[in-house]
Amino acid sequence: MEFEVYKKLHERIFRENGLDSLLSDSVSRETGISKTEAFWKLTEHMLSVNERMNLTAVRDPEGVAFLHYADSLLIANEIPRGVTLCDVGCGAGFPSLPLAIAREDLSFFAVDSTEKKMRYVAETAELLGLSGRFEARSARAEELGQGDLRESFACVTARAVSNLRMLSELCLPLVSVGGTFLSMKGANWQAEYKDAENAITLLGGVLERASEFELRNGEKVEKRCLLVIRKERETPAKYPRVWGKIKSKPL
Repeated sequence: MEFEVYKKLHERIFRENGLDSLLSDSVSRETGISKTEAFWKLTEHMLSVNERMNLTAVRDPEGVAFLHYADSLLIANEIPRGVTLCDVGCGAGFPSLPLAIAREDLSFFAVDSTEKKMRYVAETAELLGLSGRFEARSARAEELGQGDLRESFACVTARAVSNLRMLSELCLPLVSVGGTFLSMKGANWQAEYKDAENAITLLGGVLERASEFELRNGEKVEKRCLLVIRKERETPAKYPRVWGKIKSKPL
């Protein structure tokens, strides 16, 4: 696919999902290219690497723009200006890499336990000229939550990582009091939240709101929900537990 073809479909998908304001074609002060060009560069690189490394099941530029970029950016307006966002279980860099292109005021700490994926994310951030405000680390979130990063982030997010009951124990200990955990979920969020409500309360959080979206690409529609969970109190010192206990005995 040529860039001009990609540009048209990319702009259409962003427009259909109300993301126009995030797509400025002015030249970035960091990269020297427009945001659309940066997304195209990310797409080309990811799909090339994906031929030898399993990064994503989505293998065409249109699908990437729809299911990865637009999906990732649904949370963009919920993140306060100038903060460092912690992206837990970022995989191939979602939502952190698209957010880093769209929001030049933010810094990012992306974490995943798979070392080869984190090498890819770090290399991609450098390729896009984002490395000055983007750190990628191979680590376990539950270990970070018991270390010096505990309660140090104003905003923590996770996309397609785990069920909310376990995910809350991984993410809420990293959120500072007064900060937010942005949990990106699908159409079945209500049952998942009901299961996790006690865990969220125990960990110091409260559901501020659930915002439902329809992610659109022409006639294709995907249901999404963003759970905005506010950290009201410090997380008890014994949480997060080791992964084996989180998995076998979720809160």
